[in-house]
Amino acid sequence: MGGKAILYVVVGFGIIFTLMSFKLGQVSAITTGNFIGYYNVTKAHNIAVSGANMAANAIFLDSTWTSGYNNLSFDGGTINVNVQTLDPVRNIRQITSTATYNDSDYVVKVTLQPSQFSKFGYYSVYENGIYFVTGDTVWGPLHTQDYLYVSGSPVFNGKVTTLKGISKYNRRDKPIFNGGYQQGVSLTIPPTSTSTLETSANSNGHTFTGHDTVYLTFANDSVRYKYTYNGTQTSVLTSSFAPNGTIFADNAVLRLQGTVQGQVTVGASSSGSSGKGTIYLDGDITYKTDPLTNPSSTDLLGIVAQNNVYITHNTANQDGINIDAAIFAQNGGFGAQDYDTWVTGSGGNPAYIHLLGGVTQYTRLPVGTFGGWYGMTGFYKDYRYDNRFMAVAPPNYPATGGFEIISWYEQ
Repeated sequence: MGGKAILYVVVGFGIIFTLMSFKLGQVSAITTGNFIGYYNVTKAHNIAVSGANMAANAIFLDSTWTSGYNNLSFDGGTINVNVQTLDPVRNIRQITSTATYNDSDYVVKVTLQPSQFSKFGYYSVYENGIYFVTGDTVWGPLHTQDYLYVSGSPVFNGKVTTLKGISKYNRRDKPIFNGGYQQGVSLTIPPTSTSTLETSANSNGHTFTGHDTVYLTFANDSVRYKYTYNGTQTSVLTSSFAPNGTIFADNAVLRLQGTVQGQVTVGASSSGSSGKGTIYLDGDITYKTDPLTNPSSTDLLGIVAQNNVYITHNTANQDGINIDAAIFAQNGGFGAQDYDTWVTGSGGNPAYIHLLGGVTQYTRLPVGTFGGWYGMTGFYKDYRYDNRFMAVAPPNYPATGGFEIISWYEQ
């Protein structure tokens, strides 16, 4: 090859290497730019998430907090947080956290709703020394402010939390916690639970006043009421009688039964009168559409008593009772009238409480006995948690005072 040809080759390779160097420089610049952009977006994301978490924590500590943050410096960037009430009736809030880092922005939106006691399959302040025993199966979340008394191997399928811990009948007892267990958790019943419900009934529901006793019978989309056992019933559409779904008996005894269609919460209060603020279940109280066979059922019932909720000692309940509801007893508990002397069942068959829902009570009450002078009295328990209560609640059902996150959106 001649010198001229070699010169052409050298010049050609030089041009090629120059172009390659230029392209590599471009790739390097693009890679560096992409890395910087990714870093800025990641930082903005982390700052926005931090802002949302700080705002959620502020609301958990103070349910009235709506101040937000304005151009708050954080980790080299800035946060702007706005707290908006989306639904003033249900007190649903939305946190919008916008973060800026260098030239990158990131937005996190968090929606919260009040936490309500209907989410519990079982809740108590005082366990009254009553044990969960082998053969007992509890579904749904459980919390007690007391010790959890156990004997043998009861099964708890939801998350269990206690304030004081576990008290075993003997050291060999082995409770089964399929949903986990946590000790040292405190959650009290607000003393204004029933008065808050009454306020809702006064607003756009219905409140019975001036009557010692109110008899309520639900008949699908209607409700019938009277004030004495032999009195004349009045029948009205539930939706027009109590538009917000709240029916309340002020300083009265409430007696309840029937078939519920729609979403309703009933309550009763006491002004210090003996026996008032108690709800008696005079017969089955069930949903028109059974959520166990039709999960799309929208029928919901809350039963809220300032004092106790009792299964009535009567003929209708002799062979058992079916209850579809979230039950709340602010100062008392859920139990069976004359549980220790009432011999239930017929033809040798035991009588059961078939409950679909949950029980929140101050004091755990007994519903039956096993042995003793009268033999078996009262009822066996067949309690099943209504899983819908993890996401929804009956109208104006008592709240825990805290909030729960129901959605988290990032953009």
